[in-house]
Amino acid sequence: MSEKTTLRVNDMTCAHCVGTVRKALEEALPGEEITVDLGTHQVSFGGDRAKGEAAIREAGYTPEPA
Repeated sequence: MSEKTTLRVNDMTCAHCVGTVRKALEEALPGEEITVDLGTHQVSFGGDRAKGEAAIREAGYTPEPA
């Protein structure tokens, strides 16, 4: 089981944003568990933290420590 990372993504503001962030993480970290919560602006994922953060940034969002 891989370590889970939780980040806050305050500029994720709508359902489209959630889909974009989820898709970016699924492509960067195939097979890892991913949870995206618009209400709390939190994203959790397993696998490589640096890869996940980079994927969120490349999708146009700003991940911060939760």
